[in-house]
Amino acid sequence: MSSVSDASVDDEIAVRDHISVPDAEGRPVRGTRRFPMFTKDTARPEGGGRAAPREAPAPVRQWPILAVLSSVGLGLLLTALDAFRVGTILIGAALLAGAVLRWAVRDVGMLAVRSRFTDMATYIVLGTAIVLLALMAQPKPLLEIPFLKDTLHFTVGDEAG
Repeated sequence: MSSVSDASVDDEIAVRDHISVPDAEGRPVRGTRRFPMFTKDTARPEGGGRAAPREAPAPVRQWPILAVLSSVGLGLLLTALDAFRVGTILIGAALLAGAVLRWAVRDVGMLAVRSRFTDMATYIVLGTAIVLLALMAQPKPLLEIPFLKDTLHFTVGDEAG
């Protein structure tokens, strides 16, 4: 008889109290909407799992971030070797490729830092800005935006005359 009464008590607890997560021993714990006083763990971002199986070597498991970082490193090397425009365009293109990888590949490992939307927006904005600045770099800019010159004259002023 006691097992029947224990089952009804468990049902009452389950219906009355919102039990959301088990504790370390697997017992149900009553959930709360309050934030914990101390953070004990952090959640992995969406898509932050391994990009290859566990049996694969470490570089293979993190190939998306390694591809982006390798491209950025090559761009920095080219920039240091007096190929400024090509190097910076490569850096911007690597960030744009990171945005494409973040969108297209389900698990990108350490390339996932935040939510998918935030990561993509960050990579796109930074990559586009770097490419545009590289195209506008002096001397002989490949891209000229007319209103920028007017804006510069407006903000600095014409002190010569």
